[in-house]
Amino acid sequence: MITLALSKGRILEDTLPMLKSMGIEPAGDIGRLLRVPTTEPDLQLVIIRPADVPTYVAYGAADLGVTGKDVLMEHGGEGLYEPLDLKIAGCRLSVAQVKDAPALPPQHRLRVATKYPAITRAHFAQRDMQVEMIKLYGSMELAPLVGLADVIVDLVDTGNTLRANGLVETEIITHITARMVVNKAAMKTKHAAIKGWLARFAEAVEARA
Repeated sequence: MITLALSKGRILEDTLPMLKSMGIEPAGDIGRLLRVPTTEPDLQLVIIRPADVPTYVAYGAADLGVTGKDVLMEHGGEGLYEPLDLKIAGCRLSVAQVKDAPALPPQHRLRVATKYPAITRAHFAQRDMQVEMIKLYGSMELAPLVGLADVIVDLVDTGNTLRANGLVETEIITHITARMVVNKAAMKTKHAAIKGWLARFAEAVEARA
């Protein structure tokens, strides 16, 4: 049995059609069950928070996982192989601020609101900038509107939410897609099965392209 960990939210929504194109569908209520059998007898799904996928895979609770590149960059990918870009759930990690915000004085230490402190710190360090980090878990766009932060670093898809709240992107840090990750031990102990699944996913990615 191969266990595939899927991230809740957009990645799950984009992965299910890919699985369907491979002839695989959930065989249980994916809205209620956390462990879901599939129409493929040797494959089951576990549906978990995106940030937890690398941990489940690294510790062997899942053999394979699908998570965003942002999660891997922020939390690290130790104990994992990252063999495949699935080219779904595409977005970008960007810096944004209030439109037409006044220039900050040179001595001002930039305050940045984000749920990606590691990526953000490294990004601004490359520019020789020390920033004050404010970690938030949601409603990121509100932070500069109420003076909590000067800028935000967050995922952007269409940009509609930014525009609706009077914010603009000022810089793209990196482009993000969903990646397949593999447990290193499973790659050895279930080598044939894992390689077979990776080949099937690679074919599905190619077919979408």
